[in-house]
Amino acid sequence: MVATRAAATHGLEIFDVQYRREASGMVLRVRIDRPGSAATAEESVSVEDCVRVSRDLSALLDVEDVIPVAYTLEVSSPGLDRPLRRADDYRRFTGRQAKIVLREKVDGQAFFKGRLCGLEDHEVLIDGADGRRHRVPISIITRANLEVEF
Repeated sequence: MVATRAAATHGLEIFDVQYRREASGMVLRVRIDRPGSAATAEESVSVEDCVRVSRDLSALLDVEDVIPVAYTLEVSSPGLDRPLRRADDYRRFTGRQAKIVLREKVDGQAFFKGRLCGLEDHEVLIDGADGRRHRVPISIITRANLEVEF
C-alpha cells in the first residue's frame, strides 16, 4: 500500500486508514504510529512526523494516481486516547490508564476503567477502580482506549 511505503520511509507504520464521503467531499484519513514502545510523549508521533508523511504520501498518490477523484488527505497520530487493538498494545502501554468494554461480563462487569498491568495467556491484566486486579480475555474485548492522564 502507498501509505505504508510513505510511513516506512520515516520509520513509522500505519495505524489506521479511512476513506469516506463527508459533507466536504471525499476524505482520506491516515493515522500513523511509531513502532515499538513509544509510550511517552517524547517518543510518540510528532506534528513534524505527520507533515513529512503527508507530504510524501500526497506526492506518491499524485504520481501513482491511486485515487481518481478529488479528495482531502489528513495524516495524524492515534492520539492520547488511542484505541488499543492488538495484544502488543496492552504490553506496550502497561502502567497507563485505560477503559475496556466487553461483550461478556468478567467479575460481574462489562466495563473496566483502571491501570493496565500487561498481558498473560491472552488475558489483559487491569487494576480496576474497585482496587482488584482483573483478568480479561482479549477475545471478549469489543473496545479499549487509553485514558488521557495529566
